[in-house]
Amino acid sequence: MSAARPPKRLLGRRELVDFPAFALVGIEAKVDTGAYTSAIHCTDIHTEADAQGRPVLCVRLLDPDHPGFDGQPLEFADFGLRDIRSSNGEVQERYVIRAVVRLYGEDFTAEFSLSDRSDMKYPVLLGRSLLRQGRFVVDVARRNLSRRAQERAAGRRRSS
Repeated sequence: MSAARPPKRLLGRRELVDFPAFALVGIEAKVDTGAYTSAIHCTDIHTEADAQGRPVLCVRLLDPDHPGFDGQPLEFADFGLRDIRSSNGEVQERYVIRAVVRLYGEDFTAEFSLSDRSDMKYPVLLGRSLLRQGRFVVDVARRNLSRRAQERAAGRRRSS
């Protein structure tokens, strides 16, 4: 007898997501079923050698005008380099990291390509691999369903 699958959860075309490891809360994300890999906006993307000579990926998340920007560089020892097809069909070599993203109060570890998304409206893109992992379906007529559910749950906890 197989275990029952958890029900699918609904996401809107836009969601507010948290990245607990980066102390980022309420970051606007576009849900994109056409993209396989999720993406997050970064600048100053480069590698350096650590004290033992191993490569470390250094980035700055978000832009200075974003409310979540703190200007602190982040370093990743665990990263990859992969060909990613952009929205215009062009293949670009991008760095990829694994990061924890929070939706519906639950943490999901997903791969995020790092790219300059300053010309895009949303700093984060959620792709199919994350959507499948979380068993999400998308209703393009709705927005911020995860955040609203988290706020309702927090309100119930406070009132009990």
